Amino acid sequence: MPHLALGLDVGSTTVKAVVLEGGALRWSSYRRHNADARGALRTLLAEVSDAYPDEPFHCAVTGSAGLGVADVMGVEFVQEVIAGTAAIERFEPAADVVIELGGEDAKITFLHPVVEQRMNGTCAGGTGAFIDQMASLLHTDAAGLDALAAAYSHLYPIASRCGVFAKSDLQPLLNQGAAHTDLAASVFQAVATQTIAGLACGHPIRGNVVFLGGPLHFLPQLRAAYERALAAQVASFTTPDEAHLFVAMGAALLAAQPATSHTTTLRGRAQRTADLVRLLGHRVTLSLGTSRMRPLFADDAERSDFSARHHAVSVPRADLASASGPLFLGIDAGSTTVKAVLLTATGEVVFDHYQGSNDPVHVSLGILRRVL
Repeated sequence: MPHLALGLDVGSTTVKAVVLEGGALRWSSYRRHNADARGALRTLLAEVSDAYPDEPFHCAVTGSAGLGVADVMGVEFVQEVIAGTAAIERFEPAADVVIELGGEDAKITFLHPVVEQRMNGTCAGGTGAFIDQMASLLHTDAAGLDALAAAYSHLYPIASRCGVFAKSDLQPLLNQGAAHTDLAASVFQAVATQTIAGLACGHPIRGNVVFLGGPLHFLPQLRAAYERALAAQVASFTTPDEAHLFVAMGAALLAAQPATSHTTTLRGRAQRTADLVRLLGHRVTLSLGTSRMRPLFADDAERSDFSARHHAVSVPRADLASASGPLFLGIDAGSTTVKAVLLTATGEVVFDHYQGSNDPVHVSLGILRRVL
């Protein structure tokens, strides 16, 4: 009987793979799939086959995009909350509450007196994708946001239920010159508030809290935001070393149970006909069963026709250096960009400008210097 268990977690933004031997972690990988979950998963399986050539596995798949994969590969699918709870019960048995953030969902699982789970599954507000979006407004990434937040001195109230609302709060603060360090910490605090207020819905978070998921694993200042918000009512906070892999580990644990598992053999990379890699390459489509919209352009001819129609509509232009008479300047200072057009009295464009900016006053002054 095979003694190795392979757990695959195919999420909305990342794929994770773990190999357990006798319940102990022996190999793991975590990576963003950048909207190519199939390609990333095939790469992971190839790496598993390199590490364990010709080894038989018990295999199970979990995650928001895992059901179709499991069906195609003919292995067990485990719902992610069940997988995560199995891992918690095995590796963190003293946990009372689990807070988990993923790429596009957030969860709170209350383990006592009975298991009760709350999930934000219809909106990415307060999740990893939300953090990425807010980081882009500060011209950084999630890791850069965490580094900024470490040096904060003041917290601002920022909405996190929706990225649009958060942007409406964040952009004016940026325009007013608020320190990026304070804004970064405020974003993390908003995420913590969203989880506590939006998901717990009054259910007290007490006892031993365990943090799971990539954002909480990789971003210490995000964990600090939760600890600030919950310190008065929580006895302890724990972040397992493999917090980003726990759901995949739970799938592997459940796969190792003979009554609910399938056995699959992964062969070396040179064997192009290896079962799982072959099936992923030829049959699986990572969708939720919904039909796809028609492409904007079905072929190159449609794209060419579109370009020809729009290029045919031209705006009369003239040279700024030779322009005379009254000129009319219009500036559109938006939330993320500044646009400007300088027209003659007859409607000819002699100058135009489009620039992304978090400081519209500075950009507008620069435009005025250029045209005066």
